[in-house]
Amino acid sequence: MSVKNITVLGSGVMGHGIAQVSAMSGYNVVLRDIDQQFLDKAMEKIRWSLEKLVSKEKITKAESDAIIGRITTKVDLGEAVKSADLVIEAVPEIMDLKMKVYAELDKVANSSTVFASNTSTLPITEIANTTSRPERFIGIHFFNPPQLMKLVEVIPGQKTAQDVVQMTVDYVKSVKKEPVICKKDVPGFIVNRLFIPMVHEACWLKQRQNLTMEQIDSAVKFKMGFPMGIFELADFTGMDVIHKATIELQIRDKKVIFPHPDVEKLFNEKKLGQKTGEGFYKYSDDKYERVQLDENLASKCNPIDLVANILNNAAWLVTNKASDIAEIEKAANLGLGLKKPIFDTAREFGIKNIVDELNGLARKYGQFYEPDPLIVSMQ
Repeated sequence: MSVKNITVLGSGVMGHGIAQVSAMSGYNVVLRDIDQQFLDKAMEKIRWSLEKLVSKEKITKAESDAIIGRITTKVDLGEAVKSADLVIEAVPEIMDLKMKVYAELDKVANSSTVFASNTSTLPITEIANTTSRPERFIGIHFFNPPQLMKLVEVIPGQKTAQDVVQMTVDYVKSVKKEPVICKKDVPGFIVNRLFIPMVHEACWLKQRQNLTMEQIDSAVKFKMGFPMGIFELADFTGMDVIHKATIELQIRDKKVIFPHPDVEKLFNEKKLGQKTGEGFYKYSDDKYERVQLDENLASKCNPIDLVANILNNAAWLVTNKASDIAEIEKAANLGLGLKKPIFDTAREFGIKNIVDELNGLARKYGQFYEPDPLIVSMQ
């Protein structure tokens, strides 16, 4: 199976980013949206991004022009997918909307065309089963922004054909990204299964131990090898994204997350983080500013509960055969920016200490905290 022509549905941040990286790797790309003005805006952003690469001498002006020349915009869906080998859908994360798009798409696309959803939390199998081609349907989760982030999660549905998985992995590598296969269509896939629950756990830690966000964030950065604090990372991601992912994860698996009301509260108050000027922290202007974290603040917080939380979810992925330790570490490194492997950090804290901590939390707060059998066996 070979891919030459790609259609990207949706021209927002993810859609136009995916279109750009595909065109940069030589693919013919059709970018489709429901209104030409959205497409014009997207093309402006692609041009701006390419101009920056030209000014940094990463590509030449002629290469930039050739990349733009490989992208066509279309509003008519039938026209947009007429010669597509692969359709990558990047419409908003609303199940009903995605299903509506696929119902239309299924009617107009060639039977040989592969459908790929760039969802970060919605179940691939469920979406695939609304089409006439679940064996030619796959999840392809680019990270934001696609131009910069190296990781792409590849998620086969229950019926996805093996040659479709291979074709998707080959495509991901061809656009100079690193694929990680989530072998089972589990809630949150790999990265969000590690990240989203940890945001909530950090809120519980703050409440239970009366710590400041800066103390927790400093410990996450200096003791757990994160590139920034967990509250800081949440603000950078956006409370709208985290709240939506929380709901989707909870619907499908009650044990994956122990929701703290602060996340929903910030979402309801439209305090979405960096993008609105306030989330967990306040930001003074549009420029991305870092929260001041240091090792002295880190010394005030023992983040063992957070280490236990991320380790427990990593272990769950292994136990449930959705991934293995090497792939999880690769995903955490590229998707979350972890400088240190999760299992190495856990060993520094002591596996027995983590199991004891989880058992103690389970006695106090319920079965959500029960340690995964894999961690128990590692003691």
